[in-house]
Amino acid sequence: MEKPELLAPAGNMEKLKMAFLYGADAAYLGGKFFGMRAQSGNFSDEEIVEAVKYAHSLDKRIYVTVNIMPHNDELAKLPDYLRFLQAAGVDALIISDLGVFRLARECVNDMPVHVSTQANTVNWAGALQWQELGAARVVLARELSLPEIARIKEKTAMEIEIFVHGAMCIS
Repeated sequence: MEKPELLAPAGNMEKLKMAFLYGADAAYLGGKFFGMRAQSGNFSDEEIVEAVKYAHSLDKRIYVTVNIMPHNDELAKLPDYLRFLQAAGVDALIISDLGVFRLARECVNDMPVHVSTQANTVNWAGALQWQELGAARVVLARELSLPEIARIKEKTAMEIEIFVHGAMCIS
């Protein structure tokens, strides 16, 4: 069996460094825009570049949330942001909206995309559809049982991510 990746959230550079110090293989973070928690401080563009350099110096990975559900007027700036993330060396995007996924496939097609838990994937058919669209990984909804997760894994060939601590963000 392959060793699972330990992925931790990082709200700022100090938390990122602590996550890696305590064994995380990768960290996910949000930028100032296009994330569900855009008002939470998050990383500036310069800090994203710094975070990627730091992570890569430790042979670790950085995933950036682009999990906003954008309205039409918000889409115009998204392609430039996606290209910036790719140029910064971000290892994968975490996306929940099908339209954002489409733009990512158009703008940064070779960049891995992970489907966010906000997409609420709860069955193998949904996971398989994301796989067929080109997603590298799906973050399953937190409510699933181990047998349900096993069935999704059995029916797909993509990476599966689960929260081992439950829905901590609403606790």
